[in-house]
Amino acid sequence: MKHGVVWFVLVHGGSSTSRFWDRLVPHLDALALAVDLPGRGAKRVDMMTLTVDDCVASVVQDVRAAGPDETVVVAHSSGGLVVPSLVDALDGTVRHIVLNAASVPPEGGCGLDCMKPRHREGTVALVEAARREGKVVTTPLPADPERLRTSYGEDLDDDTLQYMADPIRTVSDSFNLYYQPIYWSTIGDTPVTYVRNLRDRPIPLELQDEMLGRLRNPVVLDLDAGHIPAVTHPAEFAAVCNATLTA
Repeated sequence: MKHGVVWFVLVHGGSSTSRFWDRLVPHLDALALAVDLPGRGAKRVDMMTLTVDDCVASVVQDVRAAGPDETVVVAHSSGGLVVPSLVDALDGTVRHIVLNAASVPPEGGCGLDCMKPRHREGTVALVEAARREGKVVTTPLPADPERLRTSYGEDLDDDTLQYMADPIRTVSDSFNLYYQPIYWSTIGDTPVTYVRNLRDRPIPLELQDEMLGRLRNPVVLDLDAGHIPAVTHPAEFAAVCNATLTA
């Protein structure tokens, strides 16, 4: 690979937007492209039919418009579902992947395989009922933002709670993405760093371990954080990302 200008490509997780990364970006040692997956801002889509391929095509378009020579792809939570096909589509220009509590299904599996059993069962029941009734169903927003204070596994301070509850960052999202088959074999030999969150509540440690066990020789690093260290511990998370620039 010919080395040139390297950008971070930041892929948010479910029910989030590109603005999730606002606290992280100032700590990064390279330019960063924080993408919006379809369904955010001007990217209007049918949320009942949105696919991972749609998301990949959107990110590829954004990356090509930005024009980096190489990228480090950083994905949070269900943003991991986009990564394998994205790496394949960017055709050898991804020098490293950083995953944070990111979804890694079994080969050919889907995002449902990356959920806690209770969440998986609830999602399947809700989506099946909506489809039978011909309704559009999307991920719910918390009726009371205060519920977000401890839902990630940490006790958020008031500023961070307001940050995460802001509608520019927390949005209703598609359930359909969790039904798409994913093939991590497409990343080939691209190096992977998997960041485990030791206090993660939505994706507990044992589930993170199960998912990273499906990767080939990942570097595993731990942060004493809940589900959103890019928000709660941006300097520490940025240090992990920055290390990939010279790896």
